[in-house]
Amino acid sequence: MTEPKIVDTKPVVLELEPGDYWWCSCGQSANQPYCDGAHKGTGLAPVKVTIEQTKQVAFCQCKYTKSAPFCDGSHTSL
Repeated sequence: MTEPKIVDTKPVVLELEPGDYWWCSCGQSANQPYCDGAHKGTGLAPVKVTIEQTKQVAFCQCKYTKSAPFCDGSHTSL
């Protein structure tokens, strides 16, 4: 698998506390938008994001963003 699975055609907006998060890039995780290891064997890998202070983020759910893990509006052209 080299193409990610589209989870949704809109971002998921979350308020995150400081820490490290692993964003699912393959779309196979049962724990979206976070990685649960389901990418193994897909050729895709999770993206680490470090949040330094509490803030709201919009994680891409279509998995085609060019600014992973954040939504860049790519879902509007799918």
